[in-house]
Amino acid sequence: MTRRIPILSIVIAVLGAAFFIIPLIATFNFSLRMKRGELSFEAYKSVFESDLFVSVLSFSAVASLLAIALGILIVVPTAYWVRLRLPKMRPVVEFLSLMPLIIPPVVLVFGYVRIYGTNSFLPLTMTDAGTNTLLIIGYVVLSIPYMYRAVDNGMASIDIATLTEAAESLGASRLRTIAFVIFPNIRSAIVSGAFLTFSISLGEFVITSLLNRPAFGPYLVQMGQDYAYQPAALAIMAFAFTWTCMALMEVFANLKPGQRLFQRRSPKTVEKALE
Repeated sequence: MTRRIPILSIVIAVLGAAFFIIPLIATFNFSLRMKRGELSFEAYKSVFESDLFVSVLSFSAVASLLAIALGILIVVPTAYWVRLRLPKMRPVVEFLSLMPLIIPPVVLVFGYVRIYGTNSFLPLTMTDAGTNTLLIIGYVVLSIPYMYRAVDNGMASIDIATLTEAAESLGASRLRTIAFVIFPNIRSAIVSGAFLTFSISLGEFVITSLLNRPAFGPYLVQMGQDYAYQPAALAIMAFAFTWTCMALMEVFANLKPGQRLFQRRSPKTVEKALE
């Protein structure tokens, strides 16, 4: 029996891909035209040679990594405890984890300024360290929906109750069980959530701008107001970074617990693979 080619599905897929790819190609082509009459990577060179670019990228990277660490410390024990002891509370916790998608970031940051402002009992906004702390907390809040679901799905793929009972029968405490038993088994899920958190935090604009922090998001917007070709180069770089994170998520998501990304192979194994 001859298989029918789904022409309509192919056309829709091609049109959908063109909707995203054509603007990307046009942006990349524009970013190469900083020198009149020739194609060059001068815009990219100009971006990398800027001390401000290195400064804001370093600040955003450090803040994002701290947000990842704090998010893991909050989400992993919470998801573990809800699945192990409070399964009836899962719908409530899932709903609460979706609140950052409902509440606009501008409302969140104005709440921070109101609570931790000048007349507050804890005036964090009066110092750079305090404001940076609020920024990291804001990043954690924005990433909670993605981090929680990644970790929760990872825990759904393992038998938490059995692993906990086995660890406790060997004398492990609950904290030790989470750190040395549960955590390694959901490593790929945590890494996926970490990449999502990093990509969200790196380009975040509203909270960073209103807290007046020297981060990558406001820098990208400012570059768009002052220059023509450098913002296009930054947009291509940000797109490439996002897709790199997605590719790494896919790689780590397919790793089994205890499996390394690059494993050493013995000469005999290599010989068998080549036969």
